[in-house]
Amino acid sequence: MRGRWVWQCLVAGALGAVFVMGCGRGESKQELNLFTWSDYISEEAVRRFEEEYNAHVVIDTFEDNDELVAKLQAGVTGYDVIVPSDYAVQQLINLGLVLPLNKENIPNFQNLDPRFLDQYFDPGNVYSVPYLWGTAGIGYNSEVIPEPPDSWWILWDEKYKGEINMLDEMRETMAVALKMLGYSVNTTDPQQIAEARDLLIRQKPLVRSYTTETDDLMVSGQILLTHAWNGDVLRVAEEYPQWKYVVPKEGSTFFLDNLCIPKGTDNKELAEKFINFILEPEIIASVSAFTHYGNAVPASMDYLPEELKNDPAVFPPDEVIERLEMLRDVGDAEVLYGEAWTAIKSAGG
Repeated sequence: MRGRWVWQCLVAGALGAVFVMGCGRGESKQELNLFTWSDYISEEAVRRFEEEYNAHVVIDTFEDNDELVAKLQAGVTGYDVIVPSDYAVQQLINLGLVLPLNKENIPNFQNLDPRFLDQYFDPGNVYSVPYLWGTAGIGYNSEVIPEPPDSWWILWDEKYKGEINMLDEMRETMAVALKMLGYSVNTTDPQQIAEARDLLIRQKPLVRSYTTETDDLMVSGQILLTHAWNGDVLRVAEEYPQWKYVVPKEGSTFFLDNLCIPKGTDNKELAEKFINFILEPEIIASVSAFTHYGNAVPASMDYLPEELKNDPAVFPPDEVIERLEMLRDVGDAEVLYGEAWTAIKSAGG
């Protein structure tokens, strides 16, 4: 979900214009405004879409689902395609902030793996199309910690005080504590949520930072351990192979990020063409190769590098998948999670 690097040539501050002029040719180009996680689409996919559709892609980024939902809920418009995670799709549907998709404009929908379709958050995929998926776990510096950590409890080990990062993402970080306590990551039980809160408050003096932007911390050596999404660790590991990734034995979260069209778009048809384009096997393969996350198009495997296809950190084995749980909208209990998160963040470190 999910890193830090952004192409400056693709980022723009203004979202109001619907058209921009072609480079010196005087011909107009349609503008597609994409609101997504950092490092979450390949440059090749953007370039090829722009060439094929005579379009200009403008990328704006968010750090977590809460920011995405809050921005749309506040009335911000101008985005054409957004990339919410599973439970956030359900929230946006309930708030009336996403539009139904015209599948006639998305014939590549047939390329999707049925396992990722008809999920609880959008039965029938009326509003969403599966994009990328991955897991949360532990990134660790194997030069200092040679044995792969098998438990979340290593993030509570005082030996690593000041060298630990946790994701600044309420539900993901609460999920770590809930899994450690043997509870569901989607519990609505006030007592269980309170226990998870207290466990994270107990950990806080050991934590150097709470951030989803983990890349710089790993590269600079400021941390030895990080709660992280698999793709973020694996991208760093390409240049710094001492960084490894593991899903702890207690289990963790599985996320499925989706492509949706928000209410307020002026370019719904172009947005659907973009979604359809992304579902081309070769295109989505370029996205997976860049992000190091799995995708929902099986035929893309033919275009993936062998080392990626065979990496269990990208495509976990069944015994790991069995320990994973997808985050869900917890309804009114969201208030309890919010109160717990506020208490954690405001506690003395």
